[in-house]
Amino acid sequence: MLSESERMTTAHEAGFRIKDPNSKPRAVAVIAIDKASAAIVDQISKEKWHGAHFFTSLSFSTDKSPAEGESQAMKAWLNDLAGRALNLVAEVEKSDFVVVITAAGEDARAVSVISDACAMFHKSLLGLVIPQDNTSEADIDHSLGHLRPHTRMLVVAHGIDYIEVMLTALRA
Repeated sequence: MLSESERMTTAHEAGFRIKDPNSKPRAVAVIAIDKASAAIVDQISKEKWHGAHFFTSLSFSTDKSPAEGESQAMKAWLNDLAGRALNLVAEVEKSDFVVVITAAGEDARAVSVISDACAMFHKSLLGLVIPQDNTSEADIDHSLGHLRPHTRMLVVAHGIDYIEVMLTALRA
């Protein structure tokens, strides 16, 4: 009787092997929540990525006159690197998961809107907090406090190199 390893090397068994690579790129939306992180996202976007889409800002508006029987609806847009406004919900739907980036100490409350869009489509939300040169522990804690309730994974990322390695590991 042949061992499992010997059997897998026969020509007959080799015909059942999958000829495609192990993994494929993922569609990842990388969203800067504040102006300081927008500069970081802009810099990261210049590297070679397979399925990452980068957004430098998030804006909102409220439909002040909903149709009868409808509730007041908030609309959210993402601005891509070319300055185009794209629908947040549509971009989240197209993504495999979403990464939000905020500079420590900045206002990161907008993550709740992104989190709601992710919840609609059962998409994971990952958060990166980037300490700046003069960032205090209180600033980091403040940002973590905004992101913690909404993210599946939350990381304090020290430097752009760390973010690039992380996105590469996530097959972005």
